[in-house]
Amino acid sequence: MTYVLGLDAGSSVVKAACFDIDGTMIAVASRRTPLLRPGNGRVEADPDLCWSATCAVLAEVVAKSGVAADQIAGLGLTAAMVGLWLLDADGEPVRPGINWEDSRSQPMLDAMIAERPRLMSDIFASSGSVLQQGCTLPLLASLARSEPETVARAAAAVSYKDFLRARLTGRIAIDRTEAAVAPGDARAQGDSPAMRQLFGLERFAHLFPELLDSTAEGGRLTAAAAADTGLPEGLPVAVGAGDVPATVIGAGGLLPGAATAVLGTTCMLGRVSDTPVFTPPDLGLLFSLPGGAWYRAMVNVAGTLNLDWAMNLLARDLVEAPNGFDRLNAEIAAVPVGARGLTYLPYLSESGIIAPVADPTARAQFAGLTPAHGRADMLRAVYEGVAFAMADLADALDLAPDATLTLTGGGSNSHLWSDMIAEVLGRDVIVPDGAEFGARGAAMLAAVMAGAHPDIATASAGLRRLGHRRHRPGGTDQGAWAEARMRFCRYRDRLLTS
Repeated sequence: MTYVLGLDAGSSVVKAACFDIDGTMIAVASRRTPLLRPGNGRVEADPDLCWSATCAVLAEVVAKSGVAADQIAGLGLTAAMVGLWLLDADGEPVRPGINWEDSRSQPMLDAMIAERPRLMSDIFASSGSVLQQGCTLPLLASLARSEPETVARAAAAVSYKDFLRARLTGRIAIDRTEAAVAPGDARAQGDSPAMRQLFGLERFAHLFPELLDSTAEGGRLTAAAAADTGLPEGLPVAVGAGDVPATVIGAGGLLPGAATAVLGTTCMLGRVSDTPVFTPPDLGLLFSLPGGAWYRAMVNVAGTLNLDWAMNLLARDLVEAPNGFDRLNAEIAAVPVGARGLTYLPYLSESGIIAPVADPTARAQFAGLTPAHGRADMLRAVYEGVAFAMADLADALDLAPDATLTLTGGGSNSHLWSDMIAEVLGRDVIVPDGAEFGARGAAMLAAVMAGAHPDIATASAGLRRLGHRRHRPGGTDQGAWAEARMRFCRYRDRLLTS
């Protein structure tokens, strides 16, 4: 039997999983990697902590799986996208990594927009994505002004997974899924000299390393990395892809017309096409997918982040209880649809939102709160608010009325939340069996690299055979849901137009 490993380095958790070549998970391991938030919009990661966590989960997952070293065909990588990791010629970071949530570039962007009012539209015309402050090019341009000595020491500007691959293999490179949203050229699924020029980065062309396909071999495990991880020296490592493309692959969603949502730290909903889609303009994101496809997505930047925040603030006893999630759902289920008139706008991210409008200043809030409301009402409002925000995303994409939505991410583990989303969207919601879809997508990239599948589209389509659960709309509370959604939209429009 042959196996592949998938490494998924999220913003605050690193996971490694072992799969057979058909995508069945054998074992998984994880470690937390908390982000640093020193203020002024800065969101950074400690490279040493990220590397030690990576080594630990890779060693642990192999031990837990019981798979022999000679049965592992390859390792695939995925991680939180964009941000900025500056590396020296040896692949070592010259400063902490910068996460995609970081907003330090906003003052610079404000000045650029003042001089060039159509700046954001010009960027969208190339990348198909609304520019976020934490994208690679604006971060590099900002650091070139604030930390010129640091940038001068760098030999490469890459994203998180590319830093990890450099540590694993000694080879520095980037992949197409990252280059296209740096921002880059979505049509060509690659980088864009014009976008670099737009940000005044011509003199830093040497910082952008070779561009490789996600299923290509990105190097082999060095002796030092083998000693740190317990994996065999010389193990092939696939170039990998960003976390969104990897999740689409791992959910079996790499099919034209397929709609896939990720209810994780970020809430995202999109559909796959075989041509790049730039409509509606100046809204949402366009991801390049391995195999020559695209994923047009609308994003409410904060997803389960809303629930994590609310539980830590309102329900610490549930956070710490062994059966806390079940108790949470029981409390929420006891509250009627509409949370007794309470509405929550789930715009909790420091970078605002990029759908249904692009607004970096949008912030979360409760509306209609009275002394009669308790914590269960507030937690119910958070669940409903995220579901209503997902309906906004679906509306912006103009999905076919009968299109089934594949739902992934940590939020999909809640049957109650999945039921709510089906009701609010008015369509069937499918939750694939299994977990760690990002890691599974990364592992499938390694499987293609190893020759176990002819291409990534075939590998992803095969995952749809692994089973799922289905949530159908059509409950008895349609009127209450419609009223609650109208109330949400009223408060949303008041916030986003003020």
